[in-house]
Amino acid sequence: MSKNAWTPAQLPTLDGRRALVTGAASGIGYETAAALAARGAEVLLADRNELGGAAAVQRIRAQWPNAQVRFLPLDLGELAGIRRFAEQLLDDGRPLDILANIAGILPPVQRATTRDGFELKFGINVLGHFALTGWLLPALLKAPAARVVNVSSLVQRTGRIHFDDLQTERGYASQRVYGQAKLACLMLALRLHELARAQGVPLMSLAAHPGIARTALGSDRRQQSGHRLRDRMEERIQGWVFRWLGQDPPEGALPVIYAAADPHAQSGGFYGPDGFGELRGAPTAVTPSSNARDPDAQQRLWQVCEQLTGLRYRL
Repeated sequence: MSKNAWTPAQLPTLDGRRALVTGAASGIGYETAAALAARGAEVLLADRNELGGAAAVQRIRAQWPNAQVRFLPLDLGELAGIRRFAEQLLDDGRPLDILANIAGILPPVQRATTRDGFELKFGINVLGHFALTGWLLPALLKAPAARVVNVSSLVQRTGRIHFDDLQTERGYASQRVYGQAKLACLMLALRLHELARAQGVPLMSLAAHPGIARTALGSDRRQQSGHRLRDRMEERIQGWVFRWLGQDPPEGALPVIYAAADPHAQSGGFYGPDGFGELRGAPTAVTPSSNARDPDAQQRLWQVCEQLTGLRYRL
């Protein structure tokens, strides 16, 4: 059970702040975008789902008529497209105060790749957001104390970075892919915090996880063919966990919203639910796994991401 009753209504006014939220057409991304807009921020909703993104804008405006929200199409599975997106955003020369890297997919039953040939989960969640953040740095560094929030997961506890097979070309297993990607998102957030601090740059880098949130993220997996017995068993277990232990997206989004805008959230922090096992509850600081905190592994992963994206951060 939650030990406190934090809500987004406790956030200070965000008037004059500009935020970009990826995966904002639904789920955790939508709830984060809506909460920031409700507190007065100008929010850019980015998603590859254009119909869903347009509908999300209308939902927010229906509840908060004065909300400053706009939808921007973004496919995190194509590096060239991410760069064009960032360049267009940089054209106006305005600062970006909040970047919430939320978009993601559950790994498909069978291995798939992005347009650049990267394993789909790693390519979107890890490399896509790494590239987006790097190309948006000029706007982030114009803000007084911009925040970048990466969304991780409970599975960061058991995830492993397979440096010898990052693209999972050998022995593809969806759970292995998921754990690796979510651990990597956390590691990159912690590494960016250290880099910004070393350079004396006023950039905050944080991570958050939603516990067990009932979203529609994996609904398309159940429609895929070729399910193995292991896949069916995983889906049954996941279905039970989500039904009985999960919380709805508005509650699951709380740690992400807290990391993105609460004055008490600290750079380098990792936030999740305060309930039993971090499954559900109000946001609180939680402890990254020992794998996530390994500085040598963080640096190695960062270098690999630079090589694969062709992008070096200019802090």
